[in-house]
Amino acid sequence: MSVKVAFIGLGVMGYPMAGHLQHAGHQVTVYNRTTAKAERWAQQYQGAFAATPKEAVADAELVFMCVGNDDDLRSVVYGDNGVLAGMKPDTVLIDHTTTSAKVAREVAQRAAEQNVAFLDAPVSGGQAGAENGVLTVMVGGDPEVFERVQPVMAAFSRFSQLLGEVGSGQLCKMVNQICIAGVVQGLAEGLHFAKQAGLDGEKVVETIAKGAAGSWQMENRYKTMLAGEYDFGFAVDWMRKDLGIALDEARSNGSSLSLTAMVDQYYADVQALGGGRFDTSSLLARLDAIHDKK
Repeated sequence: MSVKVAFIGLGVMGYPMAGHLQHAGHQVTVYNRTTAKAERWAQQYQGAFAATPKEAVADAELVFMCVGNDDDLRSVVYGDNGVLAGMKPDTVLIDHTTTSAKVAREVAQRAAEQNVAFLDAPVSGGQAGAENGVLTVMVGGDPEVFERVQPVMAAFSRFSQLLGEVGSGQLCKMVNQICIAGVVQGLAEGLHFAKQAGLDGEKVVETIAKGAAGSWQMENRYKTMLAGEYDFGFAVDWMRKDLGIALDEARSNGSSLSLTAMVDQYYADVQALGGGRFDTSSLLARLDAIHDKK
């Protein structure tokens, strides 16, 4: 069934996600802060673009967003040209941005005041997952609204799960990033140790990858890490933003995230090395830099 949708934000994730919606047969209108990118998307996918968020959502039944952070989200949702200024009652606003749970609840309340439903729905899978249409979507909101939206989200996802009320999707994404941070640091230390011990890193990984030490990070990143190449996905700058959100939430709910806080500071070291746009596996670059100074 074809649905009229709008997609707000055409970054490395949003651009292909909106494309999958168009390819699935939906009628997609996009908005991007840089209009030239929206024009390029419209030409590539034979969709439509609008000059403001308000214009993009004018006829939409579902509105998807994927922007940068809490402030970016507020900038496209509120105001005279924001999405809420253009959305009709009984429509749904779905946010795929990784934000705080606090702003998700805030936007949900504002949307409800004009009878617009809201789902917070951050994603995991990175740029490759978005391009291949195999993202995982973590959702907070009303079950009936989720049931309405899930078949449309399937255009760019292979799995979606309702975790609870609004904000639950963002809390789940925080868990996701917490787990990744620890795994990547462990992998970086393991590869660093193998190198210092005079072992062949590739043979080491081939030996341990199918056992208990195996992980997605090991399988997909070890070769580029051993080669000192860090241009393959989610950037350190973005990871620090996400870990900051998780650490803020932990201070509110009393969680102890000592490992996460430590890895966050290690990523700050990578930024200081000029690696803010390196992918998250660049924790190994930090260890190499420390060794080189000795």
